This record gives sequence, structure tokens and C-alpha cells, in this order.
Amino acid sequence: MTNQLWRIGDEYGGVPLDPDACDPDPIVEVRGWLEAAIDAGIATPNAMTLATVDERGRPAARIVLLKELDARGFVFFTNYDSRKGHDLAAHPAAALVLFWEPMHRQVRVEGTVERVSAAESDAYFGSRPRGSQLGAIASPQSQVIADREALEQLVALVAQEHGTGPLLRPTHWGGYRVVPEVIELWQGQPSRLHDRVRYRLVSGSWVKDRLAP
Repeated sequence: MTNQLWRIGDEYGGVPLDPDACDPDPIVEVRGWLEAAIDAGIATPNAMTLATVDERGRPAARIVLLKELDARGFVFFTNYDSRKGHDLAAHPAAALVLFWEPMHRQVRVEGTVERVSAAESDAYFGSRPRGSQLGAIASPQSQVIADREALEQLVALVAQEHGTGPLLRPTHWGGYRVVPEVIELWQGQPSRLHDRVRYRLVSGSWVKDRLAP
């Protein structure tokens, strides 16, 4: 491996992105892009980077999975006691990035964050595989553990306690919704002259702009 990392990367290209051709509603446009990524066979097309800041203003980012997308916003699920959960308790705002490299496309989202309803969290938890349910109940997410065996023992203990009966969502686990205020669509183009369309929520309505690459 050399130090010449600036030479890594193919030429970008894709169908030009025209703001006038984009739907007035960015959620409609993002759903179309997500469906196109699914149809293209891109692995884990709903993977997205979630960026938060803690009580000291220090940023952190990690990959989470987009599980719901509608007019209300972008939903993911996690442990409320995790690092991201504590960050969002201190500063209920976040940024998201979805990136589909084979299509040279990216979506950026900025907005406030709220917990989804208990009913919504219960419904999603109930749809998960049993192993994922057990893990959500047992894992002290983001806390230090001795080793892998200690984690597996916690899961085994929960499994033994609950037997084969249905598992209820633990109160420390549930969903968050990122309520968008800014959404940007990015389409790679040759010579790095990328197309960028930004939606901003102004007085309850979406306003579109073209941004320089």
C-alpha cells in the first residue's frame, strides 16, 4: 500500500440531477432513490451513517439501519442506554448519510430527533428474529464487557429465563425518528462537477436549491 491515496477512486458518472425534475417532496425523491438501490441489488441499501454529538459537543458516527421512511422522517432502532442514546438525550439532533457507491449517489439528512411511540417500537421488536430479540434484551450496549463469552452467557441467561414464550420489548430499547429539516441529494458527475440538490424546510414548505459541487 502506498501513500498516494489521492489516486484511488474511479471517475464519477450518472444520470444528471435536475432540481426542476425532482419531486417537490424530498421524501418521495429519497424513497425513489432507495427503491432504485434495492432494484440494483446493492448490498444493505438501507445502511446509513448516523452522526450525533455528546454533552461536550464531541461528534460520533456509526452505521445504523433505516427501518421506516415516511412523511414524518427516518426511523432506526437501538438501545436507549447506548452511546448514541446518551448523545441524543443530551442533544436531540442528528445527521444521516446514505451512500450507494455503485450508483454514485448520496443522500444527506439533518434534523431533530424524537423517540417513536411505544406501540411502534413494540411492533418492530415483535417482527425481529428471536435471536435479535434476545440480544437486544441481554446486551448492555456500549458498556465494557470482559469478553465474548460474557456476552454469550448474558444471552443464554435471558433465553433460559424466558423459555420458548414470546419476548417483550425491554424498556431500554426502541426507535428514534430523525425529523428532517434539510435533505440533500448528491449525484456524482464526471470531473467532480457533481449535481447537488438541497431541500430546506422553510415555514412548513420545502424549498429546493442547486448547490455548487
